[in-house]
Amino acid sequence: MIARAGAGPLRHLVVLRHAKSAWPEGVADHRRPLAPRGLRDAPAAGRALAEADRLPDLAVCSTAVRARETWELASAEWGTPPPVRHDRRLYAATVADLLDVVHETPSEVETLLLVGHNPGLAELVLELAGDGLDDTLGQVRAKFPTAAIAELAWRGTGWPALAPRTALLTSVTVPRGRKK
Repeated sequence: MIARAGAGPLRHLVVLRHAKSAWPEGVADHRRPLAPRGLRDAPAAGRALAEADRLPDLAVCSTAVRARETWELASAEWGTPPPVRHDRRLYAATVADLLDVVHETPSEVETLLLVGHNPGLAELVLELAGDGLDDTLGQVRAKFPTAAIAELAWRGTGWPALAPRTALLTSVTVPRGRKK
């Protein structure tokens, strides 16, 4: 059941897990780049967001190389990408860390995109969703794979009002790019 978050405009929190990363020997985790599949899937994620008419007003992206590359390739699919903030707190983030970032979002932002990592992103979605359409909650509980996109909708006058169980999980998609 969704707890009442209050009045205000309809807002959307879109969560994008980074695309598939490579595991080069001797490269620190924070510096791991995207794998060939990730290089295909990240633009597909950008196209999926555009097709769903869910382009963000602001993006907050982990500082890890694989997340930054996911953001760059996804946002390159849009005419004019929104502003992006790179925030180290999204790397290895807990739900509390992610909520801190979300709560700092300016009130004029109606759609916020987080680009980061699991398990934090999946845990955040499950924490915020009081309910979900179709089997979206079950999908996230089962697996939130690389390049997965989850969209939460809620009403509130500002981002600090977003609290556990106040959002509706409206969609979960896992876009995949095609091999050439």
